[in-house]
Amino acid sequence: MSTHNRRPDAGGPPSEIAGLPSLWVVLACEDSPRLCTGRHLVRLSLARELGAAGRPPSGLLLLDPHAETPLSNADATTASSRGILVVDCSWNKLGARGEFPPSLARGLRRQVARRLPYLLAANPQHYGRLGELNTAEAVGAAVFLTAGRKVAEELFDRLPGGRGFLRLNEGPLEEYARAATLGELLDAERRYFG
Repeated sequence: MSTHNRRPDAGGPPSEIAGLPSLWVVLACEDSPRLCTGRHLVRLSLARELGAAGRPPSGLLLLDPHAETPLSNADATTASSRGILVVDCSWNKLGARGEFPPSLARGLRRQVARRLPYLLAANPQHYGRLGELNTAEAVGAAVFLTAGRKVAEELFDRLPGGRGFLRLNEGPLEEYARAATLGELLDAERRYFG
């Protein structure tokens, strides 16, 4: 069966990248379809779109910038067995306490929320800004931390600007991936970004 024809509920990752966790995207449709990196991941069969009527499987790693716990290599088992979920929306439109809009929140409470460790955006809209990653950058960073550099490089090779993101964040990503404890990861964040 062609990877382009898989249904969103089909098993296994939709791409042909060995070791890539299952990737799920909820599209809020807040930006131009041409510029939407979440939609781009879906078009390339790297991720599955989760429509408004669907519910994600429970236990996915949900990338949430307001989560207390940063994503780390300790989450690798969950990523490989359950998958990674990202909501493609404008983070500055989230509620004061970081709640997802009700239209997007369905099913998200059953997930394992993690924030990405601090990284710099490489996308043209927010280049060099701390934490203002687009969806593809966030997913790629999550893959780097949970599935390893080689898998992330294969993913980023399919995305415009992907290698630029890796070059810009190579030091922090490598150190975060090596962190054996949460304390080591937080120390690395402070060393790189204060």
